[in-house]
Amino acid sequence: MFTGIITDIGEIIELEQRGDLRARIKTAYKIDTIDLGASIANDGVCLTVIETGADWFDVEISAESVSKTNIGAKQNGWKLGRSVNLERALKVGDELGGHLVSGHVDGIAIITDIQNDGDSTRVEFEAPEALAKFIAQKGSVTLNGTSLTVNGVNGNRFDVNLIPHTKTHTTWGDVALNDQVNLEIDTLARYVARLVELRQI
Repeated sequence: MFTGIITDIGEIIELEQRGDLRARIKTAYKIDTIDLGASIANDGVCLTVIETGADWFDVEISAESVSKTNIGAKQNGWKLGRSVNLERALKVGDELGGHLVSGHVDGIAIITDIQNDGDSTRVEFEAPEALAKFIAQKGSVTLNGTSLTVNGVNGNRFDVNLIPHTKTHTTWGDVALNDQVNLEIDTLARYVARLVELRQI
């Protein structure tokens, strides 16, 4: 489990297709604290560490993960030099600063508008119709691994506000219109919707 609080910005320094896609991520994390088999969220995708080096770790990414996330996106997919939001898995006793995040991406949201709002930036997204019903005003959502609060919802579109700290300590300072973003809906919203659905049967 994760919280959606980004603790490092990694850089993709190697990509190799070996049946599954293998990626090498440069990081500021202390490598001697990363065990083989550890889970690290990369832009919100929970991936398993299979090898480490002086300042990097390797992960393998299944074809399923590539197809369901922005890893394989044409416009802003994974490529050499790309920055990715990183978060290590929660340990017992860690502070839950965002909200509970599984690292299992539900789908892709597309950036449809970017507007400056004082020192902050308001970003609008279009969500897949099947997921839009789980997104609520003032609720939580995970976008590229970042826990964010939903400002408003209009049909299958919603927007969030990015404060300067978020833009400088994550990859959100570099996004552009039509970028595809990994979307994970709030687990609580998913279960509430399911309970309501069951009560109607």
